[in-house]
Amino acid sequence: MTIAAFPGGFFISQKIICLSLHRFSILKKNIFISVGWLLFFVTGSVAQKAHFSLTTDLDFQHSFKKGQRYWAVGQTVQGLFSFSKKDGMYAWFSYYSNGKFHNNLAATAKSDTTTPQQVSFTNTALMRYKHFSIGWRRYLKGSYDNEDSWNLYGYAGFGLMMGRIENSYSLSVDTSGYFIPVNNGKAAFKRLTLDLGLGWEFMLGSQIYFYNEARVEIPTTDYPSTYLFVNNNAPLMASINFGIRILFD
Repeated sequence: MTIAAFPGGFFISQKIICLSLHRFSILKKNIFISVGWLLFFVTGSVAQKAHFSLTTDLDFQHSFKKGQRYWAVGQTVQGLFSFSKKDGMYAWFSYYSNGKFHNNLAATAKSDTTTPQQVSFTNTALMRYKHFSIGWRRYLKGSYDNEDSWNLYGYAGFGLMMGRIENSYSLSVDTSGYFIPVNNGKAAFKRLTLDLGLGWEFMLGSQIYFYNEARVEIPTTDYPSTYLFVNNNAPLMASINFGIRILFD
């Protein structure tokens, strides 16, 4: 190989590896931008053939996973494209306030000569995230433009959860001498999700609808983070939403 052929080959190989990684990063960015533009034009084309609605709501969110339970408040902005009386596509973006929870933890000594062998402490965590989802919505009763009675609908889709976690210890722990179950400080994390919801709505007047729905966001990927004490199938979120839908017909 090149590394064994002449001195300095290792450093040349390092340069080649770094250059390849840089090119791969640029390629990923270009693919992401291209897909984004494709979705933009496809959505624009679809919107010309569909009936468009815009919604906004107030969300009361709860994290159900043991060791990671909290309440938070948020908002969702959503675009709906109705292709028929019953069926359509949705795309939403939501964001939430910080949720606060505590974990009682123990740091264990790395060496048998360390005293004490175990240090108990409390970690206070603040977690929040933004969420993008796209999927299909179907009216089980009524329709997107029903003016006579209430509607019942359900939806299912896939999303991307973009989270942020901040951990604070109740006391100082020497990480060079102890194993810790979760890191101190701030970090970001991501999850792909399966999003399910059920809701009802009725017309207030002038193509404005009031709605109330229940939503659950189930993580489909783990991507373990050393800043999350609970990683397996977490965070598992559900929310109750109250909002307004405006139909542009």
